[in-house]
Amino acid sequence: MFQTLYKKCLNLAAHKSSNFYLGLVSFIESSFFPIPPDVMIIPMVIAKKKEFMKIFLIASIFSVLGGILGYLIGYLFFDLAMHVIEFYNYEDKVTNLKLNMSVGDGFFAWLSILFLAGFTPLPYKAFTIASGLISFNLPVFIIVSLISRSLRFFIVAFLSYKFGELFTEYMNNHGSKWFTAIGILIVIIFIFVYFVLKFNG
Repeated sequence: MFQTLYKKCLNLAAHKSSNFYLGLVSFIESSFFPIPPDVMIIPMVIAKKKEFMKIFLIASIFSVLGGILGYLIGYLFFDLAMHVIEFYNYEDKVTNLKLNMSVGDGFFAWLSILFLAGFTPLPYKAFTIASGLISFNLPVFIIVSLISRSLRFFIVAFLSYKFGELFTEYMNNHGSKWFTAIGILIVIIFIFVYFVLKFNG
């Protein structure tokens, strides 16, 4: 089924209404759909290089809107939310997070995890729903999602614009490791800056 959906998304990238379908895939991927928007972004940018900023913005905006839907599913529909969380085997993590959210460190730990989920190949949808389940601060959730999703999709769109098929080949072979490494590095930098400011404040 995954391969069928993957091929369908590739076909939609070549559709005359590809911008609409990119927005749709970006939206539903943030709450339940298994195929990431990157699958459409790369061929779309290669085919329409002058529109790479537009493509990046569509993916980013609708992904965050979909993330808000995921949050609301977690916040309002417990049973449905738990089905998705159980599918990704995150039920124990959600239970532990609920216990730790009363502690300041729990908040910052989830902040880092949420950023990594938005930026790396982690299942972002599981974390948007989990954020609603643990009643994570909604404005902070939106800001972190906007930063992580925009950063990810801008990098994908820009490198597709610059390197075309060469970048496609690289992403197919090393994409997951590359985004994970960069995401962890960014989180480490944020943590370092946070503690420097905290101890100097």
